[in-house]
Amino acid sequence: YFTFLTGCKNPKACTIVLRGPSKDILNEIERNLMDAMSVARNVYFNPKLSPGGGATEMAISKSKTLEGSVQWPYRAVAESMEVIPRTLIQNCGGNAIKVLTSLRAKHATGHHSWGIDGHAGKIVDMHEYGIWEPNAVKVQTIKTAIESSCLLLRVDDIVSGLSGARPQQGGPSPEQQEMGEGDMQPEQ
Repeated sequence: YFTFLTGCKNPKACTIVLRGPSKDILNEIERNLMDAMSVARNVYFNPKLSPGGGATEMAISKSKTLEGSVQWPYRAVAESMEVIPRTLIQNCGGNAIKVLTSLRAKHATGHHSWGIDGHAGKIVDMHEYGIWEPNAVKVQTIKTAIESSCLLLRVDDIVSGLSGARPQQGGPSPEQQEMGEGDMQPEQ
């Protein structure tokens, strides 16, 4: 039995009652509700939004236009950012090369809010279409991607630095055996 209290002035806690036909569906509803409340929390504490549909990623990828040796890290990040709109296009069954080229052209002319329509796989203005993502999520996603790349580069550097410094184990090398160096007996 439940008692529903409505019309409370300044409530401190709320309870949400979920009902569903099965335990599995109820668990899925709960996960979706938790995700929605997390998004609402992020928007409440950081009320900034970015256009969705890969528009933000395409705006970041415009940094491929830098010149000189400074461009290489930016170019790598820019190319990796284009994976999001490309994946959206492919998931919709669209022509990734054609649609991505037209999206690049839109962004080159200053239309940075244009992204991918997730249903049709075509480019649309995210302002008009009403697709927004919390800025905090976008920033954290980009930070995590760059930090993960740096970590991989550090690990690769450590592994390559250790390969020459390890002592030899397991007996003499084939070159030492040919020269007879491996057959030396300790002097008594």
